[in-house]
Amino acid sequence: MRIAVTGAAGSLGGRVVRLLAGRADVDVVAMTRRRLPAEAFPQQVEVAVADYADPPALRAALKGVDTLVFVSSDGPDARVLLHHRNVVAAVAAERVGHVAALSSVDADMGSPFCYAVVNRLTEDLLLASGVPCSFARASLYIEFFRGWLSAARATGLLRLPAADGRVSLVARDDVARALAALAVGEPTGRHHDITGPESVDLAGIASITAEAWGTPVAYVDLPPGTYCAETAATGLDPWWLYAYSSMFASVREQRWDRVRNDCTQLTGRAPLALRDVLSAHG
Repeated sequence: MRIAVTGAAGSLGGRVVRLLAGRADVDVVAMTRRRLPAEAFPQQVEVAVADYADPPALRAALKGVDTLVFVSSDGPDARVLLHHRNVVAAVAAERVGHVAALSSVDADMGSPFCYAVVNRLTEDLLLASGVPCSFARASLYIEFFRGWLSAARATGLLRLPAADGRVSLVARDDVARALAALAVGEPTGRHHDITGPESVDLAGIASITAEAWGTPVAYVDLPPGTYCAETAATGLDPWWLYAYSSMFASVREQRWDRVRNDCTQLTGRAPLALRDVLSAHG
């Protein structure tokens, strides 16, 4: 089986490449936006340079591919959606037999979160293409959230505009394992919610962080306007300020308050809990 992986130079795509490269029955194509050093991937992995914005390069990389692990592009939502359209068009043109696509638990046109809309539109594009699909709808990554937790470790305060929103934070490794499992299986034609083992509010996340790292951390619920003003003052790019703000708006609407056992069913192992990840990487 020949399996290609987009976003292979990234943290998630790279994990999927390494998981698949360890299988004797799989030939792996790592799709990257730019040429990387030879040691970036296992020796047996083929590398194809194919930017999301380059349709001919995407088609060339997908020739002869049985399954594509489709890891999302990044950046402003309009650009991401254009990139995803390019990938779907290339997949259809090259008659790829199965797409195991990354999506999000909050994949909804009615969500305030910009990427929730992009993810739902991407799912719809793939379904409309007629290509057999499987979707890994991931919750928010522990590793992504750890940036705010590290800042809170220094100040003792986790200051975010999440109100009483609950989130089932998931380890990136568990999402990679789920995508790899979907890639080597038959298309399921549906979505699988890849969540952590528990859903907790931000006060609970602060408490878990304090316990795991042995330092006081308390949650402070910021008004959304205060969060935007303070974050803008740090010089953060306006796009990412909007992306984070819209994400926390979706958290306040309880769109990430979901715990499912799909990850265990796909991978044969229970997902890591927040306290386990923080304790292991203190």
